[in-house]
Amino acid sequence: MVINYPNGKIYTPKKNTSENRTKKDYSFSNRGKTLEDEINETNDYYMQQGTAVIHKKPVPIQVVKVEYPSRSAAVIKEAYYRTASTTDFNGVWQGIHVDFEAKETKNKTSFPLKNIHAHQIDHMRLVAQQKGLTFLIVRFSLINRYFVLPFAPLLDAWEEMCKGGRKSIPFDIFEQNAYEIVPGAYPPIDYLKGVINMISEESGKQ
Repeated sequence: MVINYPNGKIYTPKKNTSENRTKKDYSFSNRGKTLEDEINETNDYYMQQGTAVIHKKPVPIQVVKVEYPSRSAAVIKEAYYRTASTTDFNGVWQGIHVDFEAKETKNKTSFPLKNIHAHQIDHMRLVAQQKGLTFLIVRFSLINRYFVLPFAPLLDAWEEMCKGGRKSIPFDIFEQNAYEIVPGAYPPIDYLKGVINMISEESGKQ
């Protein structure tokens, strides 16, 4: 199936091969899973425990070509993203709107900002203006470390890049300004612990 972005470019999905799987340091139970898989399982856990209701956002696709190789099967051959996506996940936690993006990188020393798009920053800015919780979850896959990065340092790095500065966020910024998540069995990544720490620290600054 061919899927195109709104600008006409063809979307090429990443191949899921054994070479792309990373060896994890903390939890063997998560081996082979993507960050999205881990967040989805964590969100299921939050739902079961009555902690939060957070879901992966559906991708808006316009189907333009379908083939029917048999009466009981339909195969989508071509489709377009109807609108640019915003962030990956959103929902509600303790009466607060939660909206965040999740990214993986094989880079050990920094997070490339090319993984983030301008419309996502714009969306996160609007969420922050409405007093919602918006942040970035990053998995450094080769060293198996996870961080919840608040929107403020992400925005600072983005604006610096737009002015011609650095095009990535150094790893030490994550160690200084983000909140690390230690992966476990169930839930795989309890990211709300990082969010709680983030809120607590922000409250202490006020």
